[in-house]
Amino acid sequence: MTTISDAIARQKKENVLYPPEIKTVETEATASTLTIELVNQSSSSTVYAYITGLAINNNNSVVLLQADGSTLYYPTNPSSNGSALTEDCAIPLEEPGSTTKVTIPNIAGGRIWFCIEDTLTFLLDVGLTGPALVEPSVNNTSDPNYLKNWDFCEFTYNSSELFANITYVDFVCLPIALTLNNTSGAVKHVGGLPSDGLATVCKGLVAQDAIDGAGWSQLIVENDGTNLRALNPTAGIVFNPVLFKGYWTSYINDVWDKYASTSLTVNTQASWGDVSGSTSDLTSFTFDSIGSFTKPSSADIFGGATGAFAAQPTNTDQLLNIGARLDAAFNRSTLLVNSSQPDKEVVSTYYENAITNHYARIVHAANVDGLGYCFPYDDVTPDGGVNQCGAVNDSTPASLIVTVGGNGAHSQEPAARRRN
Repeated sequence: MTTISDAIARQKKENVLYPPEIKTVETEATASTLTIELVNQSSSSTVYAYITGLAINNNNSVVLLQADGSTLYYPTNPSSNGSALTEDCAIPLEEPGSTTKVTIPNIAGGRIWFCIEDTLTFLLDVGLTGPALVEPSVNNTSDPNYLKNWDFCEFTYNSSELFANITYVDFVCLPIALTLNNTSGAVKHVGGLPSDGLATVCKGLVAQDAIDGAGWSQLIVENDGTNLRALNPTAGIVFNPVLFKGYWTSYINDVWDKYASTSLTVNTQASWGDVSGSTSDLTSFTFDSIGSFTKPSSADIFGGATGAFAAQPTNTDQLLNIGARLDAAFNRSTLLVNSSQPDKEVVSTYYENAITNHYARIVHAANVDGLGYCFPYDDVTPDGGVNQCGAVNDSTPASLIVTVGGNGAHSQEPAARRRN
């Protein structure tokens, strides 16, 4: 029986939002609805927003806001896959500088989508407990949205809190910023990319490819000679299975050599506490009596969910926890300089090795405050450290402001990048 967490995980993997089989109803502590302000800070007067997710207090059904920004649309199970929506869910934003207010209920797996100069196509597939929402995909060239200029941010609004984040885990396209106001007047802000952020990212990928020839420029998708988006390495591998093959080999071998004679301590930041591991042979990284990890492939490191970092049959949750921290350290290339993960991690040491996730390095640097999800475990943070994932959350939210376009993008801090 699938849960909300299962549904969200599948959404991230397949770009299809299925309602979970297990239904839950929450006792409300937050308000039953929340105002979201959508701000057009692009240079276009033709911008559409979409809001999708699972309605927590309506059997976790797939829900979309209709074009008026307040009426809820619960699609019914279609007779066949690939069926069209029966309601208009394109919320028009007004001219640059304007604000459009919408109202949402409690939603899990929520996304706020934006498309400039066009509308998006969402479809419905047949599901076991209700329709599945087929969302736009950057990995499918036959998707009707593939050559359109679109992006999204993520949120969950439940009985405990509002949590929202900007995301570059799949790709970079439109600048999106978040500002969360709570009922006490406190403000949390993630600045996102400036208006020329995509151009900066693409320029950085081309420059890195000129240095190491690893194929970073292949992550750039163009439309009629203009940069459309920059894919993350996992998506790049979908289009070119040999891309980055062997890229991490020498770094992985150095890690294995280092921890053959010393221990790596991983703070699980959970009930398991600290665990120690070392490399006992040419292929295994073993953690006490818990289990072991094989040498990861490039796809394993960039994606964090396959091969070495896939779920294991024994001590599943504990090994997934350790694997997340290992994978974050691989992407940030800090395993050779810090044997206590994620404790003692310092943001200024991230991505300093020549072999690293340069997509994440370049994207973080392009953001006005250095924050944003750039790989699946970019939220791994030392206790007391600054989370790099670009999230805002609060248990007493009053409103969420979501800004698209990047004009006037700003950080709440004077430094271009926040250090812990």
